[in-house]
Amino acid sequence: MLGKRDMELLYSSVTVRSATSDATHDPDPSNQDDVHYASVVPRKVRNPRNAESSAVTASGTDEEVQYTSVQHHCDKVVEKTEEDEVQYTTTGCTPDLRMSLTVSLLFLLFISGVFAQDGWSVYYNSKSICALKESNVTMGCTYSCPSGHSVQKAFWTKYWIRGAEPPDLLDDPEYRGRVQYLGDKFNYCTLRLSDVTEKDQRKYYFRFLTDQPGGKYQGAGGVDLSVTDLQVEVPERVIEGDKVTLTCKTTCSLTVRPTFSWYRNGHNLSSSKDQLHLQSVSREDAGRYRCAVRGQNSSEVTLNKLHSPEVTLNVRYGPKSISVSISPSGEIVEGSSLTLTCSSDANPPVEYNWFKGTSLVAKGETYTMNKISSVDSGEYKCRSSNGYIEKHSEALTLSVLYPPKSISVSISPSGEIVEGSSVTLTCSSDANPPVQKFAWFKKLNKGTLQKSTSQIYSISYISSADSGEYRCMATNTQGSRYSEYKSLTVLYAPKKALVSISETAEDSSATLTCSSDANPPVQNYTWFKEGGSSPVGSGHSYSALQSASYYCVAQNEHRSQRSAAVTVTVKAELSMILYVVVGLGLCVVAVFIAITLLIWYKVKKKKRTMEEDDHQNVDPNAKDDTYTALDPMSRSSDDVYSTLAAINNKR
Repeated sequence: MLGKRDMELLYSSVTVRSATSDATHDPDPSNQDDVHYASVVPRKVRNPRNAESSAVTASGTDEEVQYTSVQHHCDKVVEKTEEDEVQYTTTGCTPDLRMSLTVSLLFLLFISGVFAQDGWSVYYNSKSICALKESNVTMGCTYSCPSGHSVQKAFWTKYWIRGAEPPDLLDDPEYRGRVQYLGDKFNYCTLRLSDVTEKDQRKYYFRFLTDQPGGKYQGAGGVDLSVTDLQVEVPERVIEGDKVTLTCKTTCSLTVRPTFSWYRNGHNLSSSKDQLHLQSVSREDAGRYRCAVRGQNSSEVTLNKLHSPEVTLNVRYGPKSISVSISPSGEIVEGSSLTLTCSSDANPPVEYNWFKGTSLVAKGETYTMNKISSVDSGEYKCRSSNGYIEKHSEALTLSVLYPPKSISVSISPSGEIVEGSSVTLTCSSDANPPVQKFAWFKKLNKGTLQKSTSQIYSISYISSADSGEYRCMATNTQGSRYSEYKSLTVLYAPKKALVSISETAEDSSATLTCSSDANPPVQNYTWFKEGGSSPVGSGHSYSALQSASYYCVAQNEHRSQRSAAVTVTVKAELSMILYVVVGLGLCVVAVFIAITLLIWYKVKKKKRTMEEDDHQNVDPNAKDDTYTALDPMSRSSDDVYSTLAAINNKR
């Protein structure tokens, strides 16, 4: 029985209400007569056993109380349960309201002893249960009824209904095959619910019926079932190096404290708590995470192994492992096409920029070059950035293969080349791979003459014969190309100086011409007469008026050379001499004839004189020898001259 102090605590306030205002609160309509309700608000229950008999249970710090309403039909007492307050009713004994209230208050004090022994009660082991989806839940409870009552039916229901009998949970299609009543018809009223889902979230009540009229009772308050699943909570923004905590959460506090498991990308991690701590998170920690609870049994909840949905931990980090690949691989030949591809590991994805040396040439993950040429050779890098960090790849050297080009010939020394010096000709070209073979050619009047097969063509003692046009040919694996011709000019002193003679039409003089091979050409020609020391003329040509031997001296800036002497005979001079000789001869003949005639005249005259003188003395038959001796037709002029002299001497 309750003591005085307990009763004071249990019934610390009383509220009187009219029956007409809340008559519908009676769960049994057959008992709704003229009633009055007395509401008792409890403060605290000391003894749990007494609380059980009074259908009182605690939840948290505020105790929740199940109250009992009693109806008196004068000769019988029937207990009813309600959700909110204790109501004591008396009916049919007196129409006087005040008398009924007085009787009710007195009876209220009286029945405290009755509850402890013969009261109706339902005690739920737990007022609330939080279970995981797909787990099995056991709702334990005990109950009692007054003596003299025999329980006919005991069942669980999910409804609190007044004025009608609530349905048995076993008959509910939603629970068919998942619900099992484990109690009896005496004291235990345990319920087993399997594979709970979120639809099963609600309050569940135990109710029993006895064999006595009006003997029915439903435990107030019920068991509040919450069903939750597992959810992994991850931070929205994670940067490499951060400290990160992942939490396996439920929407309610689980009745059974489970053992957790963590998985990343399907692989089990070494953690058994509801939180997974990642110290200094890295990109390797990124992935799909889920948590799970291991199978576990308790008196109220049996946990099957349950997994949460996977969530992705997105770790942001700057570009790493940047590399450049080239396609197609192998040799790159001029005129072909190729593609450079930049790849890196970064989150979020990066933007790419391509550089040749320090110049930006393209943007994007790939850089394609069509009809590649030698100018595309060089070092290429890609720069990747994603807002967190910026990095460059290692340099990729692009080597384009092409045949020789820009082939040229250079001459050393670069200034004047004098005969007798040394000269080097060098063949230069741009080629990849480098030129493997060279060939030198000198242009001739008829075709070319191959001179050498090396890059350098050397002439140790150059002569005028080496002057001419030279070119080279360069050859590598990609082909052969020729250079333009390069002129080689050798400077040398005059050589092969020769004098040629040409006569004038009147044959009064001879023209002498001096020719010589020289580079630069002869600047001065000087003419000399054989045997003389002084020049007789200058210039390329000289007119000789006298017959003699002449030679020329040819001179340029390097040296001079003398030609061989040539003899010149002037024909006009010979004719004149002949004329003079003939003239003199004629003059002598004329003088001789004149003298002869004179002498003849004188001789004839003398002869006449002598004939006249000797006509008498001379033999007329004597022969005249004088005239015979002077006969010019039979004697020479000298004989004539001697005869005349002899005659003259005789005189």
